[in-house]
Amino acid sequence: SPPAQLLDRLERLALVDFRDAEGVERLQEAIRFAEQLQEVNTDGVEPMDSVLEDRCLYLREDDVTEGNCAKELLKNAREKVEEYFVAPPGNIPLPKLDEQETVLRGS
Repeated sequence: SPPAQLLDRLERLALVDFRDAEGVERLQEAIRFAEQLQEVNTDGVEPMDSVLEDRCLYLREDDVTEGNCAKELLKNAREKVEEYFVAPPGNIPLPKLDEQETVLRGS
């Protein structure tokens, strides 16, 4: 059914299992947060491409001054997949290293 497919898709995107109390609370919290947008009066407000669209943005030279520190930075990650931080820290355990390729291909 469409609601079950939608929940399955949301679970995969959020890494949160909505079939337990913690997951349901996370989903409800996200919905409450999003519903606040309905309370904002946007009558007569033109859509913007960027909050900085009325300013002149200056470019600088793209000079690399430091780098090659990915391994050091990833030590700060609570959860990671390959060389990527995983956020938010959902309640679905991440796949084991040998399962990751299959999971990533299927998403």
